[in-house]
Amino acid sequence: MVLLALPATLAAQRTELEKVLQRKVLANGMEIIVLENHGVPLATAEIVVRNGSFTQGPGNEGLAHLYEHMFFKANDELPRPDEFIARASELGAVFNAQTREEVVNYYMTLPKDSVAGAIGLLAAALRHPKFLKEELERERQVVLGEYDRNESNPFFAMSNDLDKLLYPGHFGRKNIIGERQVLSTVTPEQLREIQRKYYVPNNSVLIVAGDVKPAEIFRLAEAAFGDWKTGPDPFVADPIPPIPALKESTAIISEQAVNAVTVYIKWQGPSVRKDPGATYAADVFSDAINQSVSTFQKRLVDTGLFQAVGFNYYTLDQAGPISVQGQTTPDKLKEALAALEKELAQLAAPGYITQEQLDASKAERAVSTAFGMDRASEFAHTLGFWWAVADLEYYMGYIDNMGKQTLQDIQAYAKKYIIGKPRVIGVQLDPESRKKLALTVADLLPRAIQ
Repeated sequence: MVLLALPATLAAQRTELEKVLQRKVLANGMEIIVLENHGVPLATAEIVVRNGSFTQGPGNEGLAHLYEHMFFKANDELPRPDEFIARASELGAVFNAQTREEVVNYYMTLPKDSVAGAIGLLAAALRHPKFLKEELERERQVVLGEYDRNESNPFFAMSNDLDKLLYPGHFGRKNIIGERQVLSTVTPEQLREIQRKYYVPNNSVLIVAGDVKPAEIFRLAEAAFGDWKTGPDPFVADPIPPIPALKESTAIISEQAVNAVTVYIKWQGPSVRKDPGATYAADVFSDAINQSVSTFQKRLVDTGLFQAVGFNYYTLDQAGPISVQGQTTPDKLKEALAALEKELAQLAAPGYITQEQLDASKAERAVSTAFGMDRASEFAHTLGFWWAVADLEYYMGYIDNMGKQTLQDIQAYAKKYIIGKPRVIGVQLDPESRKKLALTVADLLPRAIQ
């Protein structure tokens, strides 16, 4: 039944989106996107900015995230500490924000009758922040607390160490949480520089989703943002340098007090702007490989070598990572690594992924994408992510382009980005197990495993 639903779903996504999505660009370059969904009497108003860790240079690691924490604070219209929170409470709003590698979003979900107030609040926070020293100090401690919690996670340091190897010299552009020294010394002027550079109308979008009328939202947006002065394009004035290709494979071993053994492998994957076709292939490839009936799973999990193992691709413009993560036991580790290496070499072999598996993967992804439109608040986040990382046209055509992927396409993807390509490898296990295995970094490199 899922497979039979695929053709209808492919045709329906763009058609359905065009029915419920309306867009307008203000004279200053700010885009307004309205998703009309009258299912429940709620609305989500969301500001999205093309910012995030990918804009960070040395000495700025974590500033994009700290800026996010300062958004719902004092501004020219609500100048006292916590006044924003009190006003949001009066509107019945639930609000939050998130910083990722290539996008920062701020959103409020509230009764539909309060959406005008939400747009006004977001406009004041976006355009006229005060960055009060007392609020900065408070949020600094909150972010440092997040940093401390991350450090207590045994996988945090290993993840960072792998990304430092995967993006040599450019780890700061993937380091969302930042560096303790930077977070401890950031000043209001550093935040104002981020505001001047990236928080401009032509680098921002307002998304309103829910029980609203587009014409009214466009009117409110014009009133709130229409006189906001256009700024220089931050990526023309100061282009983001491309991340250099990985030149050789490297490996690390992380000793932690853990029960299971975790194996990580990462590659630099395709850019959604430079090689969009490969991103569609990457998605259906990962889904097909992760099916329980796949050759990959049968040889690595059904045999008992791994308790679980799976592929993933994270879509980004700046070298989105391809990753494999698996769990095994110390006594099976070396055999599991050797078997995994053999499977990686076979990923593009004829018949390794069947047409039936590919069709099932495309159908499941098409249906899950379509279901994602049902909840307006979550769909607003989805639209914002794709607006920032790629563009809205990429998302509008996603199901259609994903559905066109052939076995030859996913084989070409595997050859271009995975098979025989430089990678980073990590193994995390307890010190006693490593000692018994006499495990060295050289044991993890491809030439040693083959």
